[in-house]
Amino acid sequence: MSRLATIEPTDAHGAAADLLTAVRTALGVTPNMTKVMANSPAVLKGYLEFSGALAGGALPATTREAIALAVAQENACDYCLSAHTYIATELAGLTRQDTEQARHGSSADPRTAAALTLAVTLTRTRGTLQDADLKAAREAGLTDGEVAEVVAHVALNVFTNYFNKAADVDIDWPHVSHLD
Repeated sequence: MSRLATIEPTDAHGAAADLLTAVRTALGVTPNMTKVMANSPAVLKGYLEFSGALAGGALPATTREAIALAVAQENACDYCLSAHTYIATELAGLTRQDTEQARHGSSADPRTAAALTLAVTLTRTRGTLQDADLKAAREAGLTDGEVAEVVAHVALNVFTNYFNKAADVDIDWPHVSHLD
């Protein structure tokens, strides 16, 4: 059971109700993470706006989901591993093998592999990169804009990882464990 209240859309009021309605309209479901975030409409709104802005960026959905998987694995966040494994395989077009590789920071696609290497490094070093890290990303073909988006995706996913772990949000996706 979540450590913070789970706000059901039928019980929500004001901004929380509006935001949860928007989530359900966009996704067709209202994930538990967003129901718990609704305790603070500012948190839910910030998450939705940041996530929405990045969805319109240069990185394809497959790379974005691969980054989410790698960061969730690094942070041992089973909620996010479960959610992003489902999203990656059912919506973004990654195979189970792709998701397993992504969890461990690798990909058969060289550009995705470079983004994952950068994402794992950022996560492990809490944002500290060496010049060699940037050089390797650029040599793999990532633009400075794409590097900036990798940093932003890591930040977004660290936020959701920490939120879900701190609140102990009930997993409402097919369960995937960081220990698998």
